[in-house]
Amino acid sequence: GEPLDHIWELFCGAFLAATVFPVSSEIMLTAAYVADPKSWAFLWLAASAGNTLGAIVNWALGRWMLKSKDKKWFPFKGKKLDRATRWFQRWGVWSLFLAWLPIVGDVLTFVAGMFKVNIWLFIAFVGFGKTARYAFVLLVAAKVF
Repeated sequence: GEPLDHIWELFCGAFLAATVFPVSSEIMLTAAYVADPKSWAFLWLAASAGNTLGAIVNWALGRWMLKSKDKKWFPFKGKKLDRATRWFQRWGVWSLFLAWLPIVGDVLTFVAGMFKVNIWLFIAFVGFGKTARYAFVLLVAAKVF
């Protein structure tokens, strides 16, 4: 497809990767970079924005849907939710710099909503961490490919 297609696909994939869907945005970013290395800045922005926006969805779920946590359809359960809650209680908003981590990161963003973290502080911390992760992925891709 066209370079713009890669950017839109990457944005959507990164968005989904920040939610409960099993999508590897790092692989998508690397593939898009290999296909069009000159668009690295747009790819970086698309992945960072999409993934941060997906994290905001998790924050909103935590903020307004905690009362549904015992429902069968509820996305975060048991040990993952308990572990993320303990991390958050111990480290507070600073834990949001780790929202890019696999498995626990998505749950951390949900827990931040549960604890009613200010949305602008949330966006700053989560966005920084996710943007830094994608910069690292691009640097590795540029060295390897």
